[in-house]
Amino acid sequence: MKIIYGLILLSIPACGQKNDSLRTELLSQVNITASRANEKTFQTAGSISVFSSKSFQTYQPRTTPEALMGTTGVFVQKTTHGAGSPFLRGLTGNQTLILIDGIRLNNSTFRYGPNQYLNTIDPFSIDKMEVLRGGGSVAYGSDALGGTLQLLTATPAFSEKISVHGKAVARYATGNMEKTLRAGVELSGLRAAFSGGISIRNFGDLIGGDTTGKQTPSGYKDRAFDAKLLLKFTDSWTLTLAHQSVSQKHVPLYYRYKLENFALNEFDPQRRSLSYVKLKGNTSSKWASELSLTGSFQSTNEGRLSRKNGSNSLRTETDKVQTTGLIFNVISEITPFWNASSGIEIYNDVVRSSKTDQIANAAPLASRGLYPDDSKYLNYAVYSLHQVKLDDWRFSFGGRFNGFNIKVEDEALGSVSVKPQALVGNASISYLPGENSNFYTSFHSGFRAPNIDDMGTLGIVDFRYELPAYDLKPETSYNFEAGYKYHSGGLALCAGLFQNNLRSLIARVKVDGQKIDGIDVYRKENVERAYIRGGEFEAEYVFENDWKVYGSAAYNFGENVTKKEPVRRIPPLSGRFGLEYRNKGWFARPEAWFAGKQTRLAAGDAADNRIPKGGTPGWLIVNFMTGYETKHFALNAVVQNISNEDYRTHGSGINGVGRSLWLTLTGKF
Repeated sequence: MKIIYGLILLSIPACGQKNDSLRTELLSQVNITASRANEKTFQTAGSISVFSSKSFQTYQPRTTPEALMGTTGVFVQKTTHGAGSPFLRGLTGNQTLILIDGIRLNNSTFRYGPNQYLNTIDPFSIDKMEVLRGGGSVAYGSDALGGTLQLLTATPAFSEKISVHGKAVARYATGNMEKTLRAGVELSGLRAAFSGGISIRNFGDLIGGDTTGKQTPSGYKDRAFDAKLLLKFTDSWTLTLAHQSVSQKHVPLYYRYKLENFALNEFDPQRRSLSYVKLKGNTSSKWASELSLTGSFQSTNEGRLSRKNGSNSLRTETDKVQTTGLIFNVISEITPFWNASSGIEIYNDVVRSSKTDQIANAAPLASRGLYPDDSKYLNYAVYSLHQVKLDDWRFSFGGRFNGFNIKVEDEALGSVSVKPQALVGNASISYLPGENSNFYTSFHSGFRAPNIDDMGTLGIVDFRYELPAYDLKPETSYNFEAGYKYHSGGLALCAGLFQNNLRSLIARVKVDGQKIDGIDVYRKENVERAYIRGGEFEAEYVFENDWKVYGSAAYNFGENVTKKEPVRRIPPLSGRFGLEYRNKGWFARPEAWFAGKQTRLAAGDAADNRIPKGGTPGWLIVNFMTGYETKHFALNAVVQNISNEDYRTHGSGINGVGRSLWLTLTGKF
């Protein structure tokens, strides 16, 4: 059987996060992602996972994507060791939305299918993660067809007297699979607070299960820095200045070496940086009880190096995206039972792309990059979300208008100018009889606007000649969900059923009767329809004060109606179950993960060399986590894949980790 890498993260729940104390914390957390305002997860009419930095201390995730492994309704595909793409209810890539502190990570070059960008967020900088499954377009815009993942970074706290705190982390994995050092500091005062940290991480080649062994090359180097400064002007107004950056070097795409005859194929460099300033305050007006204004600048730099075996030609490709953003949000307390969150968003991308082929003893040959150089992508929107509470009933509704101005210039094929628009809405009803139950139903419409990756890959691509697409419209989704949540004493559970209808999906279409230089001509069009339906369940029970038992499962079924075949890359039935004991700073947590086989394959899946012939086998693995924590230090140990099974998550390009030991020492003052 095949198994999953990084089971240290298994406890991440589907509807809420368990704290380090042994209590039933499922559903009792607060999230902001669903409505852009603080809301208890139990009262939300939807499926939301909320988990904090305390879980990172317990489960010690290697990377941010691996921190999501085990979350119900989320499936993580790993193209290579230095990547990790979250599937939210069967969708990934540019069909799911990722946010950092409310700012879009998604940009205009996010591609369909798995990508590596979530791996450019340092897990040591994260304070809390929230996953909204099946929604997010009304609140945050394009790409939220499958759902929205928000990562909230750590924020320093003010204190009445000046204080200094520090934290240092050292981690080692057997087989030299990881060597990590992290140092951070926090300085607090009455009117100013600062936190910052540096992470130095070296990842060796990933060692698989009993028949795989070391997977070479798959290791890489990672350097990260983050800083945040808070200034309190008055008791009502605060200014935040933040910066974060990650630089990764020589990140190999392992499966290309193994399966596609490459002597060299790697991301080098893989960099991302984000700087933002946020002004936030409160007023006495019910129409503007809270105001926030955020200005941001984000930069990504993706370099790709490739050379085939037996070739003396080295190809260097570089794609750089610079994104300037502005968000203005207003929270209104219109009446004691009616509140709203409204605002405007503007993002502007500038894309630079280049390619150079270097043949030995010859001058470099420069040519058009993956995207037309100096492409521009303007994204602007206005939105409003409302919540009304009437006795045992809660009603939520909202809408968003989103417009785009996309300009692509290509020397060979001319200009492309597209100005798509989208109007989306959502509505939900919750019935809460008493304090313990929540019956809910919800509807979310979502969209994904065509981006430069859709229009910019012009010319010869995979033995096809692509022409620019002038009239692409947004892809759309209509997600229906019904569920039940229960939280009382030592028992908590949540269950939901959903169906997501996808329309106007963008696909390549052959232009009949046209050839260029003897090559068939294709154009992208909104021509496909599909649906994904499924169910999710999670429960936990605390007994004898120190013991907890828990489990979850998720199932997705996807069908491409147009092609009359399965939707590509649909995850199999998967879940986890475990037992936890915690007492006086010490804990022990054995967990089992499972996934069924996935033999429902689209034609593209069957042709994918990363998927075994006939489909991906099912797997079952067991991990054991233990640790001891005091006020000033913590020691954690994680034994992964105890039976040393060989496994691969569906669609991945590298197998998961075999039997191994991860040790982490944390010091605090």
